[in-house]
Amino acid sequence: MSYLTLKTIHILSMVLLFGTGLGSAFYKWMADRSGNVAHIAVTNRHVVLADWLFTTPTIVIQPLTGLWMAHMIGLPLSTPWIAISLGLYLLAGACWLPVVWLQIRMQRLAEAAVSGGTPLPASYWRMARAWFWLGVPAFIAMVAVVVLMVMKQTPWA
Repeated sequence: MSYLTLKTIHILSMVLLFGTGLGSAFYKWMADRSGNVAHIAVTNRHVVLADWLFTTPTIVIQPLTGLWMAHMIGLPLSTPWIAISLGLYLLAGACWLPVVWLQIRMQRLAEAAVSGGTPLPASYWRMARAWFWLGVPAFIAMVAVVVLMVMKQTPWA
């Protein structure tokens, strides 16, 4: 596979990762703010599905294509912008894994509330807060990764 093909796949997967992540987060956050339990349940189901269909594959594609390109052009992983990017990517992943678990739990709680005709339990709202606050460092880390990826150097270099 050529470098330009890998680069294209890498960039498109980053766009898909960012777009799906930010879009899903926005719609879930807005659904939660609505207080409409049926809307919250449907949105949670869609967010979980979007993570499986789009986010998960791109999370695998990103490091594979990035590491492959670095290898192709002879850049060691100790190159500062690559090392920092990998660290930030791992930080984002460490935030994302519990977010996925929370999303699945919130989806189940919302569906149970809809079928039982009950309000969402307090545990749902605790999980929603944790979900939101785990998303903040993950989003900031991914923005920094994109900046490093585009600049191909540390900003202070």
